[in-house]
Amino acid sequence: MPSDAETGYHYGVIRRAIERIDAAGGRALPLDRLAAEMNMSPAHFQRVFSRWVGVSPKRYQQYLTLGHARALMRERFTTLEAAGALGLSGSGRLHDLFLTWEAMSPGDYARRGAGLTIRYGFFPSPFGDALAMATDKGLCGLAFTEETGRAAALDDMAARWPAAEFAEDAVRVAPLVEAPFSGTGEARLHLIGAPFQIKVWEALLSIPSGQVTTYSEIARTIGHPTAVRAVGTAVGRNPVSFVIPCHRALRKSGALGGYHWGLPVKRAMLAWEGARADAEAG
Repeated sequence: MPSDAETGYHYGVIRRAIERIDAAGGRALPLDRLAAEMNMSPAHFQRVFSRWVGVSPKRYQQYLTLGHARALMRERFTTLEAAGALGLSGSGRLHDLFLTWEAMSPGDYARRGAGLTIRYGFFPSPFGDALAMATDKGLCGLAFTEETGRAAALDDMAARWPAAEFAEDAVRVAPLVEAPFSGTGEARLHLIGAPFQIKVWEALLSIPSGQVTTYSEIARTIGHPTAVRAVGTAVGRNPVSFVIPCHRALRKSGALGGYHWGLPVKRAMLAWEGARADAEAG
């Protein structure tokens, strides 16, 4: 398995390739041309793609098209009741990852983090540079900085707990980050949010990797079928991106909707998971 540094580098290549593919307006780019655009040899470019996602650049371009999201809606839409019955280990859910989570009490949430020490650090990830935050109980924040920059991501996340104390301590946070990105071991989460938000995030945890659902399906599942807009807001406020898979929530039409850390990151996550799901199934 490639190291975090390697996968972070690979995502940087993928991100530049996404921009080039988008600029082509849906016209497929041959390997030689795309590799040249990335200032790489075709063989090296092919290896980078294979290490990162397990499929060829030609195949991966198909996953990056806007039509891929609509295909997911047709072929891999999941009802959350069925997904929940599978459990977190079902349908390739982050491979062998065992996930435990705890929500802060309403009183703790109302205190806006007062008396809480949150440690943070920046780490390479499959989707570029990532900001991770943790309390003594587990990972409480995960953000991707490629589109926003580090300072903006840190300000955004810190504003969610304005009364907390923050300390940069990548060494203490690192063990909590390793499990979600490697897909093995135990990932501990400490969720900080209002009760309605916690319900939405719990529903998101039921969506298997490689599948998607809709905002309206989430609203129905948590018992608030008319609260689609509020569900969308709660999805956008998910503090632990990727691990709580808000990128798997789409609009009914198959449109991607928004993504707090940038649509290129959401598209890359869906393509990465879709390609891996197909590779495992094949």
